[in-house]
Amino acid sequence: MEARHGDAELKKELDATLHARRELGDEYESALVDSFLEKVEQRLDGAVDRRVRRQLAEQQMVVARGTRSPQSSDSWSERFGFGIVSLVLAIPLSAIGGGVAHLPGLLVAWAGIVGVNVVQAARLSPDFFRRRKARPESDWEE
Repeated sequence: MEARHGDAELKKELDATLHARRELGDEYESALVDSFLEKVEQRLDGAVDRRVRRQLAEQQMVVARGTRSPQSSDSWSERFGFGIVSLVLAIPLSAIGGGVAHLPGLLVAWAGIVGVNVVQAARLSPDFFRRRKARPESDWEE
């Protein structure tokens, strides 16, 4: 609704600028155009400022809640869905690879399936493949 109101207001400004140009003549055209463009720039700056403030507030809320942003793709359903699709596609790929090249074809097909799943896992959980520090076996060792 605010955008429509702003558009209507901007249209009125443009109509007023065009009307003033007709009354004042060509010698004032550049000043009128500059004035109108300044008003458009102020509107754009205001819209950008509102968006930036809104996004910052959303990010602060996400940080305050200690959760990831809603745009994050690291969701259980995505991982589950990818796993199901991967298993479903494994059947025809295994049949084609095994039928064409026998055991080597089957191994290549499964290497590809495993590779795609490893890449997906690395994308969703980058820390998963990093080496963990060796923990002492007891609290007494350091």
